[in-house]
Amino acid sequence: MRLANGIVLDKEKTFGTLNSLHLDMRCGAENDDGSTSEEITRRTYDLKCSVQERMIQVSIPADIPVKEYPYNAEVELVNPVADTVANANYRGVVVDWYIKADDIVLKNKGNQTGNPQNHTPQGQPKK
Repeated sequence: MRLANGIVLDKEKTFGTLNSLHLDMRCGAENDDGSTSEEITRRTYDLKCSVQERMIQVSIPADIPVKEYPYNAEVELVNPVADTVANANYRGVVVDWYIKADDIVLKNKGNQTGNPQNHTPQGQPKK
C-alpha cells in the first residue's frame, strides 16, 4: 500500500532548523532481473533536525545536481513530503516512512546567495 501523493509537511513545525551533514547514498533503478542498474533515480542526504532531535534522511530526485554544502550549513527543504510503504507479513504490517523533497537549498541569511560554491576562477581577483 502506498499513499498516492504522500503527506505534505509543515517545514517549521516538523523539522525546525536543518543542518547539512553529507550525501549518504545514491539509489539506482532496478533491472528486470532484480539487480540494481547504474541509473541513479534519487540521492539521499543526512541532515541534523532540531525538532526531531536526531538525524533524518531526505531523498531528492537524481536530476537535481549533487549538493556539496559545508558541514553543518543551515539548509531547507523544497516541498517536503512524507511517504509510506506498507508491507504485510505473517505477523501484521510493517510500515516504512520516507521523507522526499524537490530540492535541498541553503537557507538564505542576509546577503548569502544560497549557492554553496565560489565561482570566482582561481588567480583572478574578486570584483
